[in-house]
Amino acid sequence: MIILGISAYYHDSAAALIKDGKVIAAAQEERFTRIKHDASFPENAIRFCLKSAGIGLNQLDSVVFYDKPFLKFERILQTVLDTAPKGLPLFLKSMPVWLKEKLFLKSQIKDELKEIAGEKITVPLMFSTHHLSHAASAFYASPYEESTILTIDGVGEWATASIGLGKGKDITMLQEMHFPHSLGLLYAAFTRFLGFKVNEGEYKVMGLAPYNDPQDGLWKKYLEIVKSEIATLHDDGSLQLNLNYFSFQETEDMIPAKKWEALFGIKLRQADEPLTKEHAALAYALQNYTEDVVLAMASTAQKITGKRNLCLAGGVALNCVANGKLLKTGLFDSIYIQPAAGDAGGALGAALAVYHQHFKKERIVEVDYMQGGALGCEFSDVEIDATIHELGLKAERLEGNQLLEQTAKLLADGKVIGWFQGKMEFGPRALGYRSILADAANPEMQKILNLKIKKRESFRPFAPILLEEELPRYFDDAQPNPYMLFVYPIKDELQICRPAGFFDLSFSEMLKVPGSELPAVTHIDYTARIQTVPPNSTSAIRLLLEEFKRQTGRGVLINTSFNIKDEPIVNSPQDAVQCFLITEMDVLVMGNWVVRK
Repeated sequence: MIILGISAYYHDSAAALIKDGKVIAAAQEERFTRIKHDASFPENAIRFCLKSAGIGLNQLDSVVFYDKPFLKFERILQTVLDTAPKGLPLFLKSMPVWLKEKLFLKSQIKDELKEIAGEKITVPLMFSTHHLSHAASAFYASPYEESTILTIDGVGEWATASIGLGKGKDITMLQEMHFPHSLGLLYAAFTRFLGFKVNEGEYKVMGLAPYNDPQDGLWKKYLEIVKSEIATLHDDGSLQLNLNYFSFQETEDMIPAKKWEALFGIKLRQADEPLTKEHAALAYALQNYTEDVVLAMASTAQKITGKRNLCLAGGVALNCVANGKLLKTGLFDSIYIQPAAGDAGGALGAALAVYHQHFKKERIVEVDYMQGGALGCEFSDVEIDATIHELGLKAERLEGNQLLEQTAKLLADGKVIGWFQGKMEFGPRALGYRSILADAANPEMQKILNLKIKKRESFRPFAPILLEEELPRYFDDAQPNPYMLFVYPIKDELQICRPAGFFDLSFSEMLKVPGSELPAVTHIDYTARIQTVPPNSTSAIRLLLEEFKRQTGRGVLINTSFNIKDEPIVNSPQDAVQCFLITEMDVLVMGNWVVRK
């Protein structure tokens, strides 16, 4: 049985194809169109998935969309009634789109599929619900026979958080929290106030938070304002927003800026304005509150299900700091997070939900169902060779150990490497297939990567990728994680004590002070978002890490996504070359080719 799942029309459109319950291919549309967070119908991703399986559309058993548009429309209508007359202008603006497209989504999807197939569509089209898609993407991909399931995001149809129980092939949804009360929307509102783009800049807020001085009382003042004025966290983990401080129901903006400015005593930050200690304190207060909410929700979920394994999904599940704090509580023995935890992963979840729930197919539990995230496009040596010769690049072809030895030596010599190998990753993280690599022990490397390569804010941290067996050497009580979804503190004995007055320095000056023996991946609070590569991996990145350890004694590198600010991760050899040429990357290693400028 072959099923295609689709997510589209909000952000991070994607397609995923499963065959007999196993994922064959999955990709986000942005990687093909080069439009970051592309929301359009995932035509290119669907074509890729079908090509990977070697089939046509009408050979599918079902196509599944990841949510139910009529329920979403019901929410919008109810919101207009609840907020009238304030919400009327937004309603009138959105109605033409709904009446022309979204309300008749079934017909639109069939038309899009017909365009791809080149013939009449005979395959049945089905719909999942948004939070079931999230839950299914996590549970069915997890290594658990039974599990608590917690999904937290902005909003689906009505649900903004949900608790479920996974057992065998079945998922039972037990409780929901409903719009407009939402942790995801709360985080998005602060993202907007801090001058970052909603549905994109939330991870920047998470990265900014540790720049707060924990000894300064400003963050506590802001936290008290959040608790007393903005939101109320109930004992059962449910959240209630004070809607006087939110405008997403009535306008296209998240917040009434003047009210927030009066409440917090700081101005709405514009994207090009400098960040200050007040912004860091506000981000820290928000992150602190978010962690409290996630822990409260998880505690309630565990009490309801009684299961000591947890599957997390939804956009909030990408908050790796909160994930690390949750794991450390011991509330659960083990936590699994879908690497494409946001809406892109909903495409896979929708397909899996229908396969197991509707068609009642049994489930095969696997240790790594997601195959290291390597579910996207792969390019042959012939295709890579053709690109190199077509563009007239200066390149050297190396085989086997030669390639690894030279690449490791370049990294040890302080070079920045564009690394293009194997299949493209599914989800927002580069996992060693479309990566920019550098030496984590180089104290200048964070600055070099942010300003000269990634062309992004200097405060942003970088993640280490390391051999799984190296984990105890650098981190205490850390569990292996191949998907870069948990933050752990660097071991105490590796930390370098911050000088007096450290938090009085500017953000750029703080970055000059090394935090550990791995300064380029040690964030201001002595933590790192880790990615481990297991011993049984046969990936090129595993072999490179082994060779780098042989040469330097360190089986750890910086791993950041192969892209620049405001662009998706590269997909094709052409994308990789273009990104390489417009940055100050030193070398591009693509397949067996070493490309220099």
